[in-house]
This record gives sequence, C-alpha cells and structure tokens, in this order.
Amino acid sequence: MEFVNKLKVFNDPVHGFISIPSELIFDIIQHPYFQRLRRICQTGLTELVYPGARHSRFHHALGAMFLMHKALDTLEIKGIKISDEEKNAALIAILLHDIGHGPFSHALEHTIMEDWRHEEISLHIMEMLNNEFSGQLELAIKIFKGEYKRKFLTQLVSSQLDVDRLDYLKRDSFFTGVVEGNINPDRIISTMNVNDDQLVIDSKGIYSIEKYLIARMFMYWQVYNHKTSVTAEVLAIEALRRAKELSRSGEKLFATPALEYFLKNPKSPDWAERLEYFTKLDDSDIWTCLKQWQHHDDKILAYISSALVNRRLPVSKIYSKKVSNQKIEELTEEAKTIVGVDDGSYFVHQTRIRVAPYDSGHSPIYIMNKDKTLDEISDSPLQILSHHLLNPIKKYHLCYLNVKKKA
Repeated sequence: MEFVNKLKVFNDPVHGFISIPSELIFDIIQHPYFQRLRRICQTGLTELVYPGARHSRFHHALGAMFLMHKALDTLEIKGIKISDEEKNAALIAILLHDIGHGPFSHALEHTIMEDWRHEEISLHIMEMLNNEFSGQLELAIKIFKGEYKRKFLTQLVSSQLDVDRLDYLKRDSFFTGVVEGNINPDRIISTMNVNDDQLVIDSKGIYSIEKYLIARMFMYWQVYNHKTSVTAEVLAIEALRRAKELSRSGEKLFATPALEYFLKNPKSPDWAERLEYFTKLDDSDIWTCLKQWQHHDDKILAYISSALVNRRLPVSKIYSKKVSNQKIEELTEEAKTIVGVDDGSYFVHQTRIRVAPYDSGHSPIYIMNKDKTLDEISDSPLQILSHHLLNPIKKYHLCYLNVKKKA
C-alpha cells in the first residue's frame, strides 16, 4: 500500500502555515463532507459588494482549528491540564462546527432545510462521521453540544469569545478590506485563562476584548448587514421561494438533482435522506440554476435570477424607523408594473436588523483580576466601552424596484 503523509501543512493567507495535528484530522478534512466546504462562500453573497470576499468555509474551518490549537497551548502554559484526548476532540469540534452550512452560508439557512438550523445539521453530520470513524468523534460531539464537564472547551468552540469569531473577524476583514473589523487574535488568546473550568480573560487583556467587540459591531454594519448584501440575500431567498412554488405546481424547472429534491420535498420525514441530499449541495448548485432560470418563461423567477446573476439589484436603503405599510403597498404596486406581473411581493421587502454588540446575559465574558476574583466585563472597573455595548442597535432595511433600475 502506498504511504500517504497525513501530517501536511496549509499555507493560509491570514494565519500563515497551518499544520494538520493528527492523522484522524487529516482523514476528516479529506472526507467529501468537509471538502464540500471549499465550495461554500464564507460570507454568502457579500462578494457582490466586496469582490475579494470569495473565501470559503473550508478556509475558515482550518483557521478556527489553528486558533484553537494556539488557545489550548496558551492555557497549558498557564498550568491548565488538558489531555491529548481533550485537545484532539476540541480541535475536531471546532473544525466541524460549520459543516452544516448550506449554499451561501447563512443566507439560505431557513430556505433549503426549512425546519433545521445549521448547528443542528452540523451535529447530525458529526454523528454520521462518528459512525464512519468508529466512534472517534464521541468526545468532540460532547464538547460541541456542551455536555462535557470542562465547560471552557465548549466556550472555545461557541461563546461570545470563541475561536470561531476570532477567525472569521480577522479573515472577513482581510478578504473584504474592511480594516475596521481587523483584530489581533494572538493578543486575545494570550490573555485567555481558566477559572473553575470557565473561560476567562486576564485583566490585562480587557482593552483587546473591547476592541474585538467594537470590531465585530462594525463588521456587522459594514459587511454582514451591508444594505446591498442584505438585498442580494433577500433576492436569493425569493428566487428559491418562487422556484418551489413552480416546482410543486407541476412546472418543469431546471435544477441539479440535489436542489430539485429540496424544491419538491421541503420537509421529508426521512432525515437521513435529507442529509444525503444536503451534503451534495453547495453554491454551484444555486448559481447554475439561477443562470438557467433567468431565461425561464415565468417573469418573476426570470427577473430575480437575472438581477442576481448580472448584479442589477433593487434599490437598497437603511432607515432608523419602520417604513409605513402604505408605502410598502405603493412600492409593491409599482413593482408589479415594472416587471409586468400580478404579484409584486417578491420585489419589495422590509427587514428589521438588530445587532447586539455584547449580551451580558448570554455566555458573558469575565475578566479575572490579579487576586483571581471575576468581574463580568461590563461591570469591570477597568472597562471603558463595554457598558455602552450592551444596548442593541436596531435599523430597518428596505429594498424595492425603481423604474430606472430594471434588471
């Protein structure tokens, strides 16, 4: 049998060289379920605003694993005993934390698998992989689910200060060019500690954490909730909504086999079958269908598909207050005239956007003082901005057609 070197190295533009720490992790990375992440864009349709944002979930998963490795090494240096089994499990848990994402990441999360969130799908896929790898993912699954006794390992995977966020903020800032989102994961990780099995931050790191929270807020408003990105996501959802309606009414519609399954069977009780088809879906399925649908006889589907493929998007606006129902109705009537259809609801959408920079009631961040006492960051006498980051910011996104912006 030919020898395969499984301890390879990836050259990552964000973190530098990322080495594969074990043969099991190499085999997981090589699995088709994980390789699918190469074909799923990390930031969905944000590339329509920031052309450089074409990095994949595959990139992000490897980066998060790299930061997890750094965090565990840092904690060990500070005297926190972590077994090799725990370390390997934590690396696998973060590596697979996003494996349940579908095409365009969050954009179509509730459109393809209507009743499942990506975290639930990730868990199901992890359980399938666990069967394939003879139970070697058991501890990783416990950490992922928050069922393992050492809570700080779960907090490193999922919390308000996890390595997932540390990677995607640094990575998304890098590929979009939005410098306001740039953070220093190395500095933050260097200040991590554990107190009573809970992840905490040494007091000297409080300002790096505040800067991280502010960077995350700016990334939400400048990138993730950019008005044009939100409009593109709304259109993608509406394209699939229309495709489902046509498909279920008996209309012959071009679709890849995997997407066709979900257009016709949104809530099949056979979850194993659904997962089988889901793991064959990626961004290319959607783009391939949109390219074909823009020539369909159905004017609604064709208009939306053409708008996305050719980036001729509706008008996008952000308001502090909700737009009146009367105004929405007027815009909907105008859309019907522009497209020449009887239903203008596909083209006019108002979306409430709420961003909470920091939530002290959900997985709060604790600062550990030199005497080992803990302060929740917004109550810390050292904090400068954290107290002000508790208030959610709410705005309204509106997209609509304009006669001067025909797709």
